[in-house]
Amino acid sequence: MGKLDLRLPPGVKDILPEEIPGWHYLEDVVRELALLYRFHEIRTPILEKALLFKRGVGETTDIVLKEMYVFKDRGGRELALRPEGTAPIVRAYVEHGLHTRPQPLKLYYLGPMFRHDRPQMGRSRQFHQFGAEIFGAPGPLADAEIIAFLSAFLSRAGVRDWELELNSVGCPECRPRLLAALQDYFRAHLTELCPDCRQRLERNPLRVLDCKEAVCQEVVQRAPTPMDYLCSRCQSHFAAVQEELRGMELPFRINPRLVRGLDYYTGTAFEVLSSSLGAQNALGGGGRYDYLVQECGGPPTPGVGFAVGLERVLLALSKQPDCPFPTGEKRQGVFVVAPDEEGRREQARWVRRLRSAGVPSDRDYVAERGLRAQLRQADRMGARWALILGSEELAQGKVRLRDLEKGEQFDLPVERVIDWLKTEATGGKE
Repeated sequence: MGKLDLRLPPGVKDILPEEIPGWHYLEDVVRELALLYRFHEIRTPILEKALLFKRGVGETTDIVLKEMYVFKDRGGRELALRPEGTAPIVRAYVEHGLHTRPQPLKLYYLGPMFRHDRPQMGRSRQFHQFGAEIFGAPGPLADAEIIAFLSAFLSRAGVRDWELELNSVGCPECRPRLLAALQDYFRAHLTELCPDCRQRLERNPLRVLDCKEAVCQEVVQRAPTPMDYLCSRCQSHFAAVQEELRGMELPFRINPRLVRGLDYYTGTAFEVLSSSLGAQNALGGGGRYDYLVQECGGPPTPGVGFAVGLERVLLALSKQPDCPFPTGEKRQGVFVVAPDEEGRREQARWVRRLRSAGVPSDRDYVAERGLRAQLRQADRMGARWALILGSEELAQGKVRLRDLEKGEQFDLPVERVIDWLKTEATGGKE
């Protein structure tokens, strides 16, 4: 029998301890800003009925056709690992009657998404998103608010050299004329399109504008754009969004060919791009979806939102010389060392006292190890301080502290140790 291969499947990865500080950093920024902008957290399961995404995201999208993880459970139900966050939030909004709460309702989420796509820089088949939604606000001020929230996140996180692109993809009133014009144009250039776009042309020609294949790019650059066919209502809304963004001093540029890869978008669409990510340069994006709640069985409710890929944000930050979070292990906390029998009797009590005071602390779990071996273990474990409980020092009412970073040591009275470590070993944070 051959050796078992239990390694991870392609396209997913572990997040190792040394990588965690960056994740905590971004999550702290999200929660700090959510409180400031008055968004409330919501958490949905990673499992949903596949029908939710077929109905909400669109059966003609690449997500549903090619990328979604779909399977049947033991009850024969067709389920999917969520490929994006908005449709589940809308499902929860409808299922729990959140439309009866004061509107607009502002929600945000953090969590993993799943797409069976070719792994790309900054995106695996399991990837993580931060997203936000505003329900029940039809006007352009909500669009500007959601863009401001995304912009504030990127700025507060410390991402540099990002750019906001803006467009309007129209509404059910003006889009039919756009789709007809796109079909006429692309049919005249059918042989110049990739095989996928030839199929997209019949199902949803708007998707051709989103194609990243080089063979299609030249054709797309000459194609009609959504802005060429906007009705007066969409034009007025889009102009007001731009005016509000200028009032907020949020720079943007119009990209008339920008469309998002999800069918539920209407009106405003936007993306944020980073020059540090190469060809796959999108950090995230979003837009307005005024018919999705109704499509999922709820009352007519306008909505607007965004999602941003956390892996891509971390990648962009890691490429900056002033990366705002530690990229390696930092020495911290206290390792309690017991060099003799008397110290061992006191060791557990000292660890408990330190932890109760909020000082990160640990000890050796091999009782027979001597002083040098325990100090080596403290060094390997990344402790900043070794608290040495020697019988001679204890008899004098003292303990010895060794700075494992500088190699210096000194004695402190027992009654001063906790307060000293609360300021020195925790950077003054209690």
